[in-house]
Amino acid sequence: MVKVGIAIGIGVAMALPWGVCLSAEMPESFELRDAGGPRTVVGNVIIEALDGGVLLELPDERLEIIEPSTILSRAAIARPAEADTPRELGKRILAELPPGFDLLVTKHYVICFDTSRAYAQWCGALFERLHEAFQNFWTQAALDVSPPSRPLIVVIFADRHRYEAFAARDLGAAADRVVGYYNLLSNRVTTFDLTGSDLLARKPATSAGRAGLDILASPEASGLVATLVHEATHQMSFNCKMHRRLAPVPLWVSEGIATYFETPDLASQRGWRGIGMVNKPRLEKFLATQRAGALEPIVSGDEPFRRADEAIEAYARAWALTYFLVQTQKPAFVAYLQMLACKEPFSDDSPEQRQQDFVKAFGATPQALEEPLLRFLTRVSRVR
Repeated sequence: MVKVGIAIGIGVAMALPWGVCLSAEMPESFELRDAGGPRTVVGNVIIEALDGGVLLELPDERLEIIEPSTILSRAAIARPAEADTPRELGKRILAELPPGFDLLVTKHYVICFDTSRAYAQWCGALFERLHEAFQNFWTQAALDVSPPSRPLIVVIFADRHRYEAFAARDLGAAADRVVGYYNLLSNRVTTFDLTGSDLLARKPATSAGRAGLDILASPEASGLVATLVHEATHQMSFNCKMHRRLAPVPLWVSEGIATYFETPDLASQRGWRGIGMVNKPRLEKFLATQRAGALEPIVSGDEPFRRADEAIEAYARAWALTYFLVQTQKPAFVAYLQMLACKEPFSDDSPEQRQQDFVKAFGATPQALEEPLLRFLTRVSRVR
């Protein structure tokens, strides 16, 4: 069974009474009381709690939640330091990683890797194609997406063992079940060299072109390329102002968009070049498992995506609903995304609010869309 990637956020609501959103234009310096002693952090305040706690964005794009009891002092910085160049940012991240990592800077990405440069270059080219295609697709759909203002960060480990040891900090026991993930707090995609893993019976590549061929020649290629694109799509979505990090974006939307973009093109040496191609595994799973009332739970809540026995079906329904709405109600879907983009970090949408938002955007309840959705995708399956 092909392993998949996941986007990691915060699994429980924070206890702080969040409520004051700031513009994050002026950095501040915080003196904090930590278990290991005092420390200083500098960053932009994204949102401030009513009791003085803050959500801080650090210069390396990580988000840090600062409890009010740990703040010794804070002060605005009158003359902010110039932002790091992409290479300076990369060197900052290299200092945090285990020894042996190198740096690749592309037009829009900072890639830290301890595998072959050829593999990092192949991944970089894949991500750059996604970056351009993502921007073009939503611009043509009349959605105002902004190019990420800073480089997007990707970390690639040489092998699965080193990756799992590192990823366990974010994923816990799930680290051995995924080949890559996007972390909302760190804003990074983390993965490992698939050509050198036990998932592929190929030797490590010696050239960028060969690296792609090593992946695409494997029976597992479809799922592996899909995972890389899926997680990079999450990263794009949360960095182009489509979604706000830690805002209550329904998982059916974020996962639906990622599965809409993930479909690989194994006929191409590049592995991926299209958007909105029919995602055959998701389509087949949807048609095999769809039942009356199955859409409402993913619209009103995220729990189906977090239950091991329901997650695969939930992802298939998220793809199916997204594909159907983009193909048949694209202006309404764009308006829905624009509404979600206004949600603030840590705001809490009730199941009733999610239902209301959905009905306002699409003029029907999830239940009312089940029959036309099923008819539409049944026709799609017959023309393949």
